[in-house]
Amino acid sequence: MDLKELQNFIRFVAKSGAQEVSLETDDFKITVKTGPDGVVYAQAPVLAAAPTVAAAPVAAAAPAAPAEDTSKYVTVTAPMIGTFYRKPSPDKPVFVNVGDTVKAGQTVCIIEAMKLFNEIECEVSGTVVKVIADDMKPVEYGQPLFLVDPA
Repeated sequence: MDLKELQNFIRFVAKSGAQEVSLETDDFKITVKTGPDGVVYAQAPVLAAAPTVAAAPVAAAAPAAPAEDTSKYVTVTAPMIGTFYRKPSPDKPVFVNVGDTVKAGQTVCIIEAMKLFNEIECEVSGTVVKVIADDMKPVEYGQPLFLVDPA
């Protein structure tokens, strides 16, 4: 199922009046729910093929630079596919910058999927160490967006 088919599926569920629909194939599983406020929530698709296979060669591409130890940081990842936005609107400041202190549950960005703007919250309290994703660019499910130092 490609992105367009996925978007059409979510639109169909939204218009059907169903409260929850799950779709599972050999390749992925997705659940779409309609909340009491009429907002459609799509649980990020779980893909059978893990994208981490492509990440290994990228890490090996820069042997001259010493690898930064990020094991002590918490990675905030994209819970869905869509377009990543650091600001709530073009004329507003970014949600968080490197060095900002965040609290668990605080909105750190927005991911737009099918004209729905989903606020993404930080799972932990701490300090933003790095912004990984590019503003106004597509992101994939599970893609790292931020690194947060919980210390």
